[in-house]
Amino acid sequence: MNLEPKIRVMTVDDHPIALGGIAYALQDERDIEIVTEGGSGTEAIQLYPQQRPDVTLIDLRLPDMSGIAAMEEILKSFPDGKFIILTTYHGDVPAKRAYRAGALGYLFKSMLSRDLVQTIRRVHSGERVVLPEVAESIEHYASATDLTDRETAVLRLVAAGNSNKVVAAQLNVSAETVKGHMKLILGKLGAGDRTHAVTIAQQRGFLAE
Repeated sequence: MNLEPKIRVMTVDDHPIALGGIAYALQDERDIEIVTEGGSGTEAIQLYPQQRPDVTLIDLRLPDMSGIAAMEEILKSFPDGKFIILTTYHGDVPAKRAYRAGALGYLFKSMLSRDLVQTIRRVHSGERVVLPEVAESIEHYASATDLTDRETAVLRLVAAGNSNKVVAAQLNVSAETVKGHMKLILGKLGAGDRTHAVTIAQQRGFLAE
């Protein structure tokens, strides 16, 4: 008979299928139980102090904010919180941001059936888990220069098909300023043109959050 307390898990994802998949993956684990589920960052922030889960699984992209932003907000009040960020994006940028913000684990959703259970146990024990696929993604771009928040905002609008003039209006700056940002973006990403820059940014996850 197992008298050890179970690892209490909160899951946060706005896709019911994803929540169901996680529940299915954990249903036979006697030492892990899901105590609550949320569908947004706001819900996670509200539910966390009520449930005080041992480990929180939170999707990178939520309808109201990023999972990283929600985690950061929770960690302000509960600095010992243990979080695993889940995502479909295979870029280095969100992974680095997640770990810098305080996540102890980062999993691509394609890895859940293989690595979810052990990652929960390791994170619960206080370990910072960087699985090989994630480490490889981070190391591949270790010498690359990251975009600033403003450059990312510019590129996100460009990726939506907007001209420099429209981007300038959206950000309340001049078209020349946007042009200058784009020049820096192309240089940092090693891109030949706007389309190439957007492709690289998507691959690296700059536009994931």
